Amino acid sequence: MTSTTTTGPVSTAAVDDVTQGHHDDTACAGCLDRRQLLTRAGGAGIAVAAAAVLAACGSSSSPGGGGTDDTAKDPAATPGADGATPLAQVADVPVGGALLVENGGEKVLLVQATAGTITAVSAICTHQGCTVQPAKDELDCPCHGSKFTLEGANISGPADKPLPAVDVHVKDGAVFSGTA
Repeated sequence: MTSTTTTGPVSTAAVDDVTQGHHDDTACAGCLDRRQLLTRAGGAGIAVAAAAVLAACGSSSSPGGGGTDDTAKDPAATPGADGATPLAQVADVPVGGALLVENGGEKVLLVQATAGTITAVSAICTHQGCTVQPAKDELDCPCHGSKFTLEGANISGPADKPLPAVDVHVKDGAVFSGTA
């Protein structure tokens, strides 16, 4: 039986050739062995997955792309005549319910307990700062189970303080931050 010694990487085809009695010294120059091949393929796969995750998290524009002006796509974000940007349209706030919006980086729940009357409360739970979510006819904290009325008073759970009120006003069918 003959033995073959190689210096440098060996391709899987070259290994198969050697085990079958075939050997061509020029065929495996610069080839990878199985471990190197799998390691590089795995690293490339991780890099592609990481790039995909970052791309998905880093973009707020629609898949159609082409622009960064989201105000044209969201009627609630179209500035009013005075230049102020509405938080939402009154029609977007469910009657007998609430809508979670952002107001200058703060999370706010716009509430329409009765048709035509919009109020707002902070969406930050007074227990440990989780974001309170609108439910059917109440406001619920998903973290520890606190429940609040649409007016922000706590019903149950570990929160023992109501959600603070936030000033909003309605003009031309849109809800704006602050007083009129």
